[in-house]
Amino acid sequence: MRDEIVLATHGLTRRFGGLVAVNDVDFDVKANEIHAILGPNGAGKSTLINLLSGEIPPSEGQVLYRQQPIQGKSARQIARMGIGRSHQKTNIFPRLTCLQNCELAARIHMGGVFGSWRSRQTAQKVSERAQEVLDTCQLNHRAYTTAADMSYGEQRQLQIAMVLATAPSLMLLDEPMAGMGREETAQVTDLLASLTDRYTLVLIEHDMDSVFRLADRITVMVDGCVLESGPTEQIRTSEKVRDVYLGRHDEEAIA
Repeated sequence: MRDEIVLATHGLTRRFGGLVAVNDVDFDVKANEIHAILGPNGAGKSTLINLLSGEIPPSEGQVLYRQQPIQGKSARQIARMGIGRSHQKTNIFPRLTCLQNCELAARIHMGGVFGSWRSRQTAQKVSERAQEVLDTCQLNHRAYTTAADMSYGEQRQLQIAMVLATAPSLMLLDEPMAGMGREETAQVTDLLASLTDRYTLVLIEHDMDSVFRLADRITVMVDGCVLESGPTEQIRTSEKVRDVYLGRHDEEAIA
């Protein structure tokens, strides 16, 4: 059901010494929605994603995935539960082909680099999964191309394909369109829009045009706190968001 809450936080806080990077954040994500997280640099967006994915533990608060607490679990455990994550920097294996990158991601999810090859049946599943995600990301024509020889935009698409290869139901995407040109951004925007019938997406992104086109709901963070959260149109027209985050000089860009 589309109104089902698949991920939620309650009072989520992360301190680094005297710095409070995420401060008492209440946040939820509904099934099959794209929920964007916006905010200026230093707002706590990536720290929040790291808390959700288990890469760092919270100082306080809860993270609930399908109503079960997951704070304190390792990133690997959380990934195996169905939460996939991409990073700001392209995280691929440049000497492997596109297909091999996806196979490696699928192997690790299915029990490890070596364990997944214990049976011919499992090896077949790995290959089929890799082919499937390449098709989803429109990279079949690049299957046997070394990742280093792909364009930057294709490498970013490959990174999304590798997340999909881990069979997530929820994807945490940290700036998937960072550094792209207009045409490449449009391609990835189309790709992400096509995924919502099967996946739930949490998205950090600075390309406002893409965010307003894609997002069902938006949470805006400032100084580690939630400034405002709601449907995209609410955030687009929010005076508080304009004043504190976007600034009045950007009104034309979001009109």
